[in-house]
Amino acid sequence: MPEYVYRAITREGVIVKNRVESGNKQSLIKRLKEGNLTPIDVVQVGYGRKKVNTKKKNVTDIDEIMKTANSSSVIQGRGRKKQSFVEKVNLAISKQEKVTTRDIMVFTQNFYLLKKADFNNIHALSTIIESTENLTFRGVLEDILAGLEAGEYMYTTMEYYSDTFPYLYINMIKVGELSGSLTNALEQAVNYLETSDALNKKIRSILVPNIVQFSLILVMLVVGTLVAIPAIQNVYDEMGSTDKLPAATIWFQGVINGLMHYWYIPTAIIIAIVAGIIFYINTPKGKYNFDYFKYKMPIFGQLIFALDFSRLMKAMLLNLKNGMRIQDAIEVSKNVVQNYVMLSIVETSMNNILIGDSWIEPFEKSGLTKAMMTEMLKIGMQTDLAEMMEKLVEYMEIDIDNILEKVMKALPEVSYLIVGVVLVFFVLVVLAPCIQTYMGGFLFSAARV
Repeated sequence: MPEYVYRAITREGVIVKNRVESGNKQSLIKRLKEGNLTPIDVVQVGYGRKKVNTKKKNVTDIDEIMKTANSSSVIQGRGRKKQSFVEKVNLAISKQEKVTTRDIMVFTQNFYLLKKADFNNIHALSTIIESTENLTFRGVLEDILAGLEAGEYMYTTMEYYSDTFPYLYINMIKVGELSGSLTNALEQAVNYLETSDALNKKIRSILVPNIVQFSLILVMLVVGTLVAIPAIQNVYDEMGSTDKLPAATIWFQGVINGLMHYWYIPTAIIIAIVAGIIFYINTPKGKYNFDYFKYKMPIFGQLIFALDFSRLMKAMLLNLKNGMRIQDAIEVSKNVVQNYVMLSIVETSMNNILIGDSWIEPFEKSGLTKAMMTEMLKIGMQTDLAEMMEKLVEYMEIDIDNILEKVMKALPEVSYLIVGVVLVFFVLVVLAPCIQTYMGGFLFSAARV
């Protein structure tokens, strides 16, 4: 069994170092984390002997280590070693720092350039680690490096960090390593990440300003209404003319007073509704219906489906280019999709292949894909599927851009419509009594003159 030397931090902030036997590095890291130990580094140092001779002085059972490591009397050497201030700060930062798409993209770009310069994997990765500022990501890369030094593939360690690396990315690295064309795989990964990042930036640039603008206007109107209503009420109370307030103002004031006095009732109703919705969408039927609603909702539905379908086609294209059969390409690519409706379509497509039917038919029957998309796939099956799918991906990018333009035009219109409705309400509830008070005061003054 392989032997590993690791350093880890206990819950009390004590750094422990031990030599253990474990089936593989990933299982050791998992066991350490389950035992409330935070791994710093894990390095394979060799292989243990058979059971007869495993009781070495410096080889310890992992369960025994975790029991003693998490106790308050952890001893390292002759005395307890406390974590230094710098180590505590670095650990705190590393726990808070998230690995972003930008971090992965920069890493991939640098790795690709070093591989083109004939660096071997270990040398390239070691060079990149030295310039990696994100401590969390640096730790991940150090684990990948340790795996390489122990004779493992990069993708093996990446699979353990599936919450950091996208599935499609890991699969590209895997195919590249197993086929001996890692440099080409890295180039594909760079293009994939750059395209995805550019699309995400474009979507954010459209959505964020409109949402912020709408929210600010809405908040201003709501706050203005809540502030103005009591002020108007006081004015009318002082004049002894409370009964002359417009009906809409009196009604709204009554609603506000009711909510303030019986706040627990609407709060309980809202909590119950939210809890019910959360419970429902976590059931299999609820997840499916909720995901179907995403595809069918106005304005954004088309965009969400187009993004999911494009992501699926890109994954299939990359897998086909790497020599996979169509059935294998679909099975591997389905992992890039999270929507249950799309997953259901993909599963039906895979079943159709097994029984000799068309894998394109489920997409066509779903009513979600455009006729041009499915026709291009049909033509591709008769000619060159990879080449036609590449054209389909290009078409999808143009289609997404067109949908984004529609969204960009529709969002302000919807925002202005909602703001307009609120503004009308504001006029009826707030401005009407203000005008009435002003005009009344004006006429009263004129009468006195």
